[in-house]
Amino acid sequence: MATFIKINEAFICKNCGFNNEKSEKSCRNHCAKCLYSLHLDENGPGDRLSTCKSLMAPKSLNHNGKKGFIITHKCTKCGKEIQNKVADDDNKEKIIEISLSQKNNE
Repeated sequence: MATFIKINEAFICKNCGFNNEKSEKSCRNHCAKCLYSLHLDENGPGDRLSTCKSLMAPKSLNHNGKKGFIITHKCTKCGKEIQNKVADDDNKEKIIEISLSQKNNE
C-alpha cells in the first residue's frame, strides 16, 4: 500500500490561474475553482515522483461511505487516473457539472 505524505501548501492553478490558499482541514491537491489537478504523484499521495507533471482533468464523481464524495482525475497526457476527496470549499457548480456530465455519458 502506498504511503500518504502530507503536503499542505498554497498553489496557483495551472488550468485557470486561481490562487488556492493552504487548506486548514486537509491537504489540497486540486483547484477549488475548476477542480483540475496536476499529475505530481506516482505511487501515492504526496510522493511527487511523477515525471509527467501534466494537467489532470476532473472526470467523474463517486461516493465512498467513509470518505464522502471522491473526484476521479484523469491525466490529459498519460491517462493515469487518481482519486481525490472533494473538499468543503470546492466549487459546488463544477461538482454538479461533473456529476451531470457523468450521468449523460452512462
